[in-house]
Amino acid sequence: MTAELLREVLGWSVLINTGLLLWWALFLTLAHDWTYRFHSRWFSLTQERFDAIHYAGMALYKIGIFLFNIVPWLALHIAT
Repeated sequence: MTAELLREVLGWSVLINTGLLLWWALFLTLAHDWTYRFHSRWFSLTQERFDAIHYAGMALYKIGIFLFNIVPWLALHIAT
């Protein structure tokens, strides 16, 4: 696998993962009540706990995007 191909794969990975994160945030913003009702059928969660879980999940996902996609992509751009 060449550095150019790896850069391209990481670039697409950044775009796809960022799109998923934005979709997640928009979905919770626009359909929050429906999503809460849907999940509360299976789990006994307060609305505050539901929001905290999703906020922490989005934060971890964003950190993962930075650590595993953006930083290696930048490092390959700098190195080659």
